[in-house]
Amino acid sequence: MKRGFGNANTPPASPAKPRSKPLKRPSQARAIFTVEAIFEAFVRIWLRQGWSTLTTRAVALEAGVAIGTLYDYFPSKEALLSGYVRYGIECLLARLDSEVVQPTGLSWQERVERLLEVCCNPPEPDRSMFGYDLIELEYKIAERKHQQRAYEELAGKWREVFAACHDLPRQPAGETVDAWLTSVWGGRRYCLTAQLSAAQQLAWLAETKGMLVQRVAQLH
Repeated sequence: MKRGFGNANTPPASPAKPRSKPLKRPSQARAIFTVEAIFEAFVRIWLRQGWSTLTTRAVALEAGVAIGTLYDYFPSKEALLSGYVRYGIECLLARLDSEVVQPTGLSWQERVERLLEVCCNPPEPDRSMFGYDLIELEYKIAERKHQQRAYEELAGKWREVFAACHDLPRQPAGETVDAWLTSVWGGRRYCLTAQLSAAQQLAWLAETKGMLVQRVAQLH
């Protein structure tokens, strides 16, 4: 039997797998604005038409940018999804900093309740960032190191929140704050994966607030 070209025993070459991570992150104001417009278009099409029919070309058209510009950042729709998740985490961290950590004059109870509100009850335009549709696609982009980094960043911000509670007579240990985050974030994800109703999620959030406030009050 001939070797090399035409060998019947040679398996066909597998098609190259699309890169599932963004190529770069925007740093200049104009580039940040462009990428945010791409994300907004991505979400509109995704929620309107579903993941299976979404294409990078359609996103570029909806965002009003050249397809080459989109490919400078996102070589595939999986890379676009990955970038969007990262963007969502950064937006959540920024909100926690501006709305929970930085404000002065808040009691520790107000700060804790606001912390849970921001993390667990996002405003309507932000719900797609961590909604059921996103969790359903997580397997396409999730890597252990990225999951751990996101957790560590969120845990660090929760620790900052409690450090800002200057009216607490005693600060909780960092490991305790991490455990609270794990409990709250795990419950929030289960609300989404189980697709609980809005009323059920609000009841869960109210009970979670009560339990955490009671636990923090025991630090006195």
